[in-house]
Amino acid sequence: MIDFNVPPSTGKETYYMKQAIENRKICGDGPFTKKCQAWMNEKFDVPATYLTTSGTSALEMAALLCDLKPGDEVILPSYTFCSTADAFVQRGATLVFVDIRPDTMNIDEKKIEAAITDKTRVIVTVDYAGVACEIDTILAIAKKHGLKVVEDAAQGFGSTYKGRFLGKDCDFGCYSFHETKNFSMGEGGALVLPDLAYRDQAEIYREKGTDRSKFFRGQIDKYTWVDYGSSYLPSDLNAAYLWAQLEEYDTIYNDRMETWNFYNEALRPLADKGLIEQPYIPEECGHNAHMYYIKAADLEQRSALIKHLKNNGILAVFHYIPLHSAPAGIKFGRFHGEDEYTTKESERLLRLPLYYGITQEDREKVIASVFSFFK
Repeated sequence: MIDFNVPPSTGKETYYMKQAIENRKICGDGPFTKKCQAWMNEKFDVPATYLTTSGTSALEMAALLCDLKPGDEVILPSYTFCSTADAFVQRGATLVFVDIRPDTMNIDEKKIEAAITDKTRVIVTVDYAGVACEIDTILAIAKKHGLKVVEDAAQGFGSTYKGRFLGKDCDFGCYSFHETKNFSMGEGGALVLPDLAYRDQAEIYREKGTDRSKFFRGQIDKYTWVDYGSSYLPSDLNAAYLWAQLEEYDTIYNDRMETWNFYNEALRPLADKGLIEQPYIPEECGHNAHMYYIKAADLEQRSALIKHLKNNGILAVFHYIPLHSAPAGIKFGRFHGEDEYTTKESERLLRLPLYYGITQEDREKVIASVFSFFK
C-alpha cells in the first residue's frame, strides 16, 4: 500500500533527541528549541520566531495578540482547517467567511472589502497547498481599514511571495510542524513576529502568563504572574526531532519538489484533454511542494477515483469540508456573499501521495493508476 503521508525523517532525529535527554533539558526553550528558532530567524529574515506546541497554538497566540473582544469580527476563508477558526472563536469573535478563488483555493482578495463592517478587526489568510494568497492586496485593504492580518502559513513553510518568505509580511505568521507537514516535530508549530513590539506580550502568553523569559535573559531579578497565558512551549525533545530536518532543509525541499514536478508533468496529458485540473501557481508565488492535488469533474467522480486508487493500493484523500457548512461554523459565524466556489471546488479536489522519500516506483504507480481510471 502506498501511504498518503509518511512523517519525514532524516535518520538523525533519535541521535539529537538522545542529546536533549543527556542535556537534562527536555522541557520548553531548551538548546534545540533555540537552535530551531535561530535558524528560522536567519532563513526567513525575521526578528523573532517562537516554537509552539502546534500550529493551532501559534494561531491562538496570534489571536491573543490581536486583542479581540467578544463581538469583534474576523474575516477568513471557509476552506481551511478548523484551527484557523477555533483560535478566534475562543476570543469571542464572530467568523465572517468569504468565498475562495477557484484557481488557488485561497481567499478571494476581491471579496474581502465587501465583508468588512465596523466590527471587523482581523483578516486571516490561509496559504493553501503552500501557495501564497495575494498578500500585497490584502495588506493594502487592512491598512485602509485599520485591520490586523494573521497569516495561517501552516502549509507554507519555505514558500515565497514575490521572493519574500511566507509568514513575515503580515502582523503575525503561523507555521505548523505536524507530522503531515514538510518538516515535522510530531506535533508543533511556530509563531513569527515581524514586529518586535509584540515580543514581550507574546512571551508572556507563551510562558503561562509570566514574565519568565525576561528573567532568563537577566532583565529582571524575579518573575511573576502578570497576565493571562498558557503553556505553548514544546518539549525540547520535539525540537530535537525538528532540528534534524532543518539541517537537511534543501534535501527535503528538493525531494518533495521532484515528486511534485513529476506528477505535474506526467498528468499534463489528462489536463490537456480536460479530464482533470492541475494546481495553479501564480507567477509571483514560489511554492514548497506541500501537496499535489488534482480536481475531478465533480464529487461523484472524485469518490470513484479515490476508490479506484485504493483498490490499486494507493491512499489518496480529499481535504476540508467547508467550515461554514459545519455545525460549529453555523453556530459561530456566517458566510458573506455567494458561495460560488468554496463548496463546489472542495468537492472536486483530491490529494495524491506526496512525502519525503517516496520512491520513483511508487510515483509511477500513482500516475499509472490515475491514467487507468480515466481510460
